Amino acid sequence: MKILLLEDDELLAESLAEYLEMDGDEVERVAGGEAVFDATFREKYDLYILDINVPDLNGFDVLEALNEAGDDTPAIYISALTDIASIARGFEIGAVDYLKKPFDPEELRLRIRRIFREREKEGTVEYGAIRFDPVSGRVEGVDEAPFYLGEVQRRLFALLLQRRGGLVSSEELMEALEHPSPNALRVTMAKLKKRLGIAITNVRGRGYILETV
Repeated sequence: MKILLLEDDELLAESLAEYLEMDGDEVERVAGGEAVFDATFREKYDLYILDINVPDLNGFDVLEALNEAGDDTPAIYISALTDIASIARGFEIGAVDYLKKPFDPEELRLRIRRIFREREKEGTVEYGAIRFDPVSGRVEGVDEAPFYLGEVQRRLFALLLQRRGGLVSSEELMEALEHPSPNALRVTMAKLKKRLGIAITNVRGRGYILETV
């Protein structure tokens, strides 16, 4: 997963990032609330971990602003504010969890995994033996161990699944590419087809069809 961590305690931020990255996640750190908006403008994240008392803009206002902009990325608060009013406000704003400082990094990791297990169960789409979460890109049923599709392949597969059995135009599919071109689309679709072992038909000059199973 790609995680954005808002934490102005440099030592804590560094230790949390190192711990989560050992589990295979990618963590970007920012120290102030305004920097969150710069980061989210550049990148798409799977999770926000937000401290509350930070420079520029507090964590409550940050999440409220993100929500108002239509950003539904799950967020966890980590804070030394342990009063009931602060905890209640965090959940009212839309946080999926609230962790009181100090805490063991392993507890944070476990809570993150629980959140995404629940989200995956809620949003999973089945296609033959494949179970696919269009939000996280998690795939089960292809290899012995689950894996995650990259952002481009995730978007393409989600779009094909929405219209399985029907034609999806090349122009629409190319919108998911970082550098769209007919050649790039052909290569990416071939890789997706091979990676998942699925039947995708190329209708020359028009688009692609994910065959029904």
